[in-house]
Amino acid sequence: MSWPEEPVIYEVNTAVWLGELSREAGRLITLADVPAPAWHAVTPAGVDAVWLMGVWERSLPGLAIANAHAGLRASFHEALPDLQAEDVLGSPYCVRRYVVAEEFGGDEGLARARAELAARGVRLVLDYVPNHVAPDHPWVTEHPEFFLRKENGEIELGRDPYFPPWPDVVQLDAFSPALRAAATMTLASVAARCDGIRCDMAMLVTNEVFSRTWGLPAPERDFWPEIIGGLRALHPETVLIAEAYWDMEWALQQQGFNFCYDKRLYDRLVSGDVEGVREHLRADPGYQARLLRFLENQDEPRILSELDAGAARAAAVVIATLPGATLWHEGQFEGRRVRPPVFLARRPVESLDHDLAAWYRRLLAVVADHGVRRGDWSLLEAEGWPDNQSCQRLLAWEWEAADGARHVVVVNFSDQPAQGVLPVGWPEKFTDLLDGGAVHEPVSQLYVELGPWGCHLFVTA
Repeated sequence: MSWPEEPVIYEVNTAVWLGELSREAGRLITLADVPAPAWHAVTPAGVDAVWLMGVWERSLPGLAIANAHAGLRASFHEALPDLQAEDVLGSPYCVRRYVVAEEFGGDEGLARARAELAARGVRLVLDYVPNHVAPDHPWVTEHPEFFLRKENGEIELGRDPYFPPWPDVVQLDAFSPALRAAATMTLASVAARCDGIRCDMAMLVTNEVFSRTWGLPAPERDFWPEIIGGLRALHPETVLIAEAYWDMEWALQQQGFNFCYDKRLYDRLVSGDVEGVREHLRADPGYQARLLRFLENQDEPRILSELDAGAARAAAVVIATLPGATLWHEGQFEGRRVRPPVFLARRPVESLDHDLAAWYRRLLAVVADHGVRRGDWSLLEAEGWPDNQSCQRLLAWEWEAADGARHVVVVNFSDQPAQGVLPVGWPEKFTDLLDGGAVHEPVSQLYVELGPWGCHLFVTA
């Protein structure tokens, strides 16, 4: 199934989701027998792919290490005050084998899930962790040459260059030719079971970062071009998504990734930095088209624990209408505020905001149904008056499709009113798709006046 240029991805915490479905049904639900209404709930209109986060076999030694770690245990209890022993599964990024966990239905269950999604025109995304594996991964005994070791011969724990090691995983040697060959085959085996792969902490195995982290001389060829080149020979259509930080997005795009996390945009939206957002969006459109925009994922706080309701909605309109891929997190639409650690298989009961969920679903549907993100994208600069510079609070851009369809998005990303004029002429009537379909008369310039966190999504009528 081919991918759209601007895909919309919906992330689901597999363990939490299946656990809730099982409790509702009074029996074990696996990926092989998810009820149709549950698939419908995670494939709302406008969603192109579902990321089933955390399907692979987890490590029992890794689980024991997590349970013995005081800091992790504290985070578990903070998220889930009535924590029970069975709620802790271990980290989905402490992978024992790239085989679907039996409790989730095994590889056969995953194949059924992929077929269910495909029947709805939706693609499947899975995880791959290039930097480390679980301490009981078969490679530890079968291929000791794949790992970095201390002077005493012990395998190094996995880490990045800025923080202490992760205690539950062991470090692969990204410079080892043998490891690279094995990694290529592993990535290909994942690609055979899905349509897209999200690569965890993808920058850690680049020559630049790996050399800096471990003080080792880098080989001539970088990790990802070698691995991705091998993958493309077998699975040319697989979309690759890099979890990327430290301004490594451009480098990873050049090394073969289709999309890279846009953490900088996330940080600026959460901090309310309107000018920072605008400056970020002045980057080359080709670069922006290969970013993945998000407000939540399994590693970031729930957006309603960071922003108030109005700001969160305005930020969602920004994310939904920019070029590139977009990522939405299960529970975000319903207004959940607690992000359980990925080690947990259960989350707390929270009051769900069904009106907010309906708003999110309508936003995604409107963007998809009206082809908002088609054609050429350009940033717009609102102008004000000498005695009124509230236009600086406005974020605005335009999409113009080859067939002449035009959309203009305007967001007042502030808690104060804002006015401004946009250099957009509308020789015909135009409609605001977000305010119930009000029709406006032709104008030579577009004057906008928005209350706090207000938004317009205009289209020629």
